[in-house]
Amino acid sequence: MNQNKVTFHMPQIGEAIFCIAYLLFDLIAAIIFFVNAKGAWALLLFGVLTLVLGGGDAFHLVPRIIKAFRGDSDKLEWWSGLGLMISSITMTIFYVLLFYVWRAIFPETEYPAMLFWLIWLSAIIRIVLCLFPQNNWFHAKGNPRWGVYRNLPFAVTGLCLVILFALSGNTGGYGLQWMSVAIVVSFACYFPVVLWGKKKPMVGMLMMPKTATYVWMICMGLGLIGR
Repeated sequence: MNQNKVTFHMPQIGEAIFCIAYLLFDLIAAIIFFVNAKGAWALLLFGVLTLVLGGGDAFHLVPRIIKAFRGDSDKLEWWSGLGLMISSITMTIFYVLLFYVWRAIFPETEYPAMLFWLIWLSAIIRIVLCLFPQNNWFHAKGNPRWGVYRNLPFAVTGLCLVILFALSGNTGGYGLQWMSVAIVVSFACYFPVVLWGKKKPMVGMLMMPKTATYVWMICMGLGLIGR
């Protein structure tokens, strides 16, 4: 019986270890950005967006880590819901900051002014939608329909960034054309969770490769240091 219990919890423990490593990576990466910025606006912004990314995700990952080692509770469910709401907002801010990183790195690259307004408008709509009580954040079942509502403008924000990094391509030899690929992959992993994650919990495992793509994006930023 004890052996079955350990086997049952192993995926959760593995996920918890992954989450801890991810949060530590974000913290260390942010420190590296700030130490090496030395007046470089792009690196400073990368440091800020890395802190926003890790800090926001910590609100919902820490309750999951505690749950893996200590079991579930009503209090943890409430904190997890609050964390998901906060991380949904900070993830939106992450992409707005990524837009300004792009502008700092590629000031010469021309882009349609419409993309600027689309990024801001879609981000504001997404944040406002995240604040509605209909999201049912504090209940495990959530509200799948509102999950779609709030993530449609988020997809617009992401698409705008995909277009911008595709426009700049490999300008300067920075290799940031891969940022478009990373954003597409992250959304491809994220939307199945939004649509089916509540009904089919195993779909939630896609959040791990999604998180890995964000690590990849931060690593691309780290590759700018000294260039």
